[in-house]
Amino acid sequence: MWIRVVQLVLSCAVLGVGVALLLTPALGSDGFSTMVSGLSLSLDAPFLLVNVVVGVILVGLAWLKGRRPALGTVVQPVVTGTVVTAVLELLSAPSGLVARSVMLLAGFAVVAVGVAGYLGSDTGSGPAEALSTAYDPPIPFRWSYSVFQGTSALLGWLLGAAVGPGTVLVVLLLGPAVDLVGRLSPRLRVHAA
Repeated sequence: MWIRVVQLVLSCAVLGVGVALLLTPALGSDGFSTMVSGLSLSLDAPFLLVNVVVGVILVGLAWLKGRRPALGTVVQPVVTGTVVTAVLELLSAPSGLVARSVMLLAGFAVVAVGVAGYLGSDTGSGPAEALSTAYDPPIPFRWSYSVFQGTSALLGWLLGAAVGPGTVLVVLLLGPAVDLVGRLSPRLRVHAA
């Protein structure tokens, strides 16, 4: 069990670095963050509060579907959020579009490894992945995660949040990328509900 916990914590740290790399170039965020941002704007509520409430709702819905909260459900948002905050303090956006695009692509790859690693630890899903893993099967994670990210991004955009090429990249390719990482390294394979 301790190996899985170490994998969980390290993977969440990797995920945090990836999210910071994804956010720094300001070319669009993941669907979950876009939804939380849109809700925060439309409700005139703090991002942190909306993030917690939405997270609890998503974990609750996944629990109703049979995906019980576990250690990873708590560790993922805490470790990832802490690392994102720390790394964002260290990074600054590159000035050119090419450099910003490279940072975005690097962040995307690091996020895919982090998500696959923490889900592969089989210690529980964080809010953004909970529903997607709860619906696998019958819908494979690579597709249910894309649907979740796309629906979240659309809702956030309709509520006033910004989207960009990074949002489109995450919506279309993050689920398949996480699945691919899991196929290449069975230790990082997403475990179905």
